[in-house]
Formats: sequence, C-alpha cells, structure tokens
Amino acid sequence: MASRKNCEGFSRRDCLQLGLGALLGGGLAHTLRLKSLAGESSAPKMQAKSCILIWMDGGPTHYETFDPKPNAPSELKGEFKPIATRVPGGHFSEHMTRLAGMANDLAVVRSIRHDQGNHGAGNHYMMTGAPPRIPVGCGAFVSFHPSLGSVTSAERGAPAGLPAYFSMPDMSRSGGPNFLGAKYAPFVVSDNPSSADFRVRDVALPRGLTGERFLERCDQRAEVDKFQRFLDKQVADPAMALDEHYVQANELMRSKEAQAAFDIAREPERLRETYGRNAFGQRALLARRLVEAGVPFITLYDGGWDHHTKLFETLKKRLPTWDQTVAALIGDLKQRGLLETTLVIALGEFGRTPQINKDAGRDHWANAMSVLFAGGGTPGGQIVGATDTKGYAAVERVLSPENFASTVYTKLGIDPGKILYNQQSRPAHIVSDPTPIKELMG
Repeated sequence: MASRKNCEGFSRRDCLQLGLGALLGGGLAHTLRLKSLAGESSAPKMQAKSCILIWMDGGPTHYETFDPKPNAPSELKGEFKPIATRVPGGHFSEHMTRLAGMANDLAVVRSIRHDQGNHGAGNHYMMTGAPPRIPVGCGAFVSFHPSLGSVTSAERGAPAGLPAYFSMPDMSRSGGPNFLGAKYAPFVVSDNPSSADFRVRDVALPRGLTGERFLERCDQRAEVDKFQRFLDKQVADPAMALDEHYVQANELMRSKEAQAAFDIAREPERLRETYGRNAFGQRALLARRLVEAGVPFITLYDGGWDHHTKLFETLKKRLPTWDQTVAALIGDLKQRGLLETTLVIALGEFGRTPQINKDAGRDHWANAMSVLFAGGGTPGGQIVGATDTKGYAAVERVLSPENFASTVYTKLGIDPGKILYNQQSRPAHIVSDPTPIKELMG
C-alpha cells in the first residue's frame, strides 16, 4: 500500500526517522525526569479510562465533513450537499451518513482556531496543546513539548503486559515524548491488521525461532550485558534507550496480554466487515481491543487529508469508508459498555479554505476546523460553537488548541495545569491554559 504524503512530500515514515534522531540527539542526551511543582498535584475526576485519537493528517476540510454551508455561494460550498443529523438543526456533509444517524452520541466542536497554518506547526499545536516556540516551516518535524499520548503514558502508566501508548501505523510528527524521554514514546504498530498473516513485530516470535531457543538467546544477551556494563547507570547514554526498547520487545513477546490483544483473528468475521476490510478499519478494531486490554492512549494515524487538488473526486471515495469505520468503532464501544469510559476524537492540524482553488481543492486554513468527540462522559447530541455563514472563521464560542488539550487531559484524570520539569529544572506547564471545554465535560 502506498504511503500517504502531505503537500510537502513527507511520508509518515520520515517522521519516525526524524523523531528517533531527535530523541537520540537531544531528548536522550540527558536523563530527564518528571515531577510536579509541589509534590503530588490534585488530579481531576477521571471520566475516561482510555482515549482513541483519530489523527487525520494533512488537515481535513470542515466544509465536506461536519460544518457544511448550504447558504454559501457555489464557489465556496462545493459539490456535496448537507444532510440532517438526529440533532435538530444539525447538519453534516452528505457522505457522513452513519455518523449523522448516531449524532445523539456525538459532540462536534466547530470553533477551534489557531494561527499556525502549516503542517509542522499546526500538527505540533493540536498534538501537544502547545504552540511552537519558534517559527517553523510547513514541512518541519517539530517537538518542543510532549504529546498528548506521551503525557498520558507518563501520568497514567501502562497496563499489565502492554505499553501505555500506541500509534498505528506510524507516529505523527509531533506525537513523541520530547523531554519525557524514550520510555514514553508510542509503541508503533506498522503492520497491517487487514492482511491474512497479520503479525506484530516485537510481539510475535520471529518465524523459525522456537520459544525455547528464544529464551536461551535472551539469557545469553543478559549475560553479555552484565559483562559489558562498566558505565555508571546515571551517565547519559543513548544506547540505554535502545536497551529499554529491547527489554520492552522481550517482555511483549513473553506477554500473554499482548498476544491476546493483537489476536484480531478472534473477532467475528461479520464484525470485521462492519469496521471495513481495509487497513484503517481493522486498525480501529485493533484499537478497541487495546482499550479492552486497558491501554490508556491509542492514536490511529490516518494520513492523506491534504487535499489541494481533486478534493471532491477523492472524498467521494474516501469519506463513505471513513464514516463507516468511525461509526462502527463508536457503535461497537457503546454496545460493549465501553463508550462511557473511552474518549474517541477525530481531528487534524487545521481545516481547509472556504475558497475552492483552481485545482478543485482547498488549501490550509487555521481560522476554522471541526473536531469530533464521542464517549468518555461527553454529552452527545450537541454542536459546540460555530463558524460564520461562509465558513471563514470561528465566530461563536471561539476555542483554542489549549482548550482542546485540556479537555482530553481532564477527562483522562490528568491535571492540565500540572507543571513538568526536566533535569535542568526548567518548568513547563502541561497546558498553558488549563481550561477544558465545559460543554464536553458532562
């Protein structure tokens, strides 16, 4: 399957390579630690045990998803028609039929805006709740602050036998741990769960290697490590981070919990079809299995939303399957009694321009975007905020990325106002404005 790239030509895998380099060159050059301003901070009451963040990389159009403008001029409103949802007066775009039919379980925020209209900066702002400290280019991979997933991993901890933070099939460019260190980076599952021979690397034993031989090799490596460890453990050593990943992989291969969580073949064929027999659909189903196993944060990286050209032609094919998968995930969680304790979010780094360009596409637009929320104690059946009649800007209940991030943290029982410190005792708020979106808090 071809990788999806944004307008700068960067693939998802480029992000991983650069993220690892940043960790080895900076984040792991020092042994960093986490502490609060004055001992233990008071955490808010937890509403959600887990979060599934669907990251629509590239910047999805608000017009053609959750904020159609039927009264806008034809050169703005585009080809798709609005359809009524179950919420009186609420409309989605015509290809969001399943989500429109379950709108009573959803909340859509239409009024988040910011001033970072390029991929690098916009990704960082929405993925961390912190704006970049310096101007960055559209194609930059920036990491000035820990991501939502990494902070959750550090604050909530991991379930038995599994990491606390997953990202599938890749890590977003600003989805890493920054100064928290490699321990809180996501465990990336790049393998395709829709394939017949799906096996998660670092969880399944290599083909041809028996369990007995595997344990013998682990014991041999442990003895070599004991012999070679002359350095003080407190001395910064990038190799120690690699050892952490080795130990994690070792533990995962021994973990019954990990083996069970990734055994997607246990799911009924009918349910797998409901999610969609494609990579995105089966990753969403896998995310639900990880929630059942107690994993607190899962990112579904869904690339290819940077539609500068052929937007309508592309979305006619893509939106129906995306709508099917997200609706299936929310419906499945609800049926299993997991939706109340699982926060599902869908968003990208910004919205798209109201003006349709000469190539039948829409360009970057940070003045307006739509974010989908479901579960985790979120009151459904509501639309929060509004853009103007032409979709140019958020004008009612204007909110920021900080408000978005604070909402996620508060629901997960994490104090968004807590202060983190690195080894140099330099403080950083988890979120500079720890005010959650009150309409979503229940």
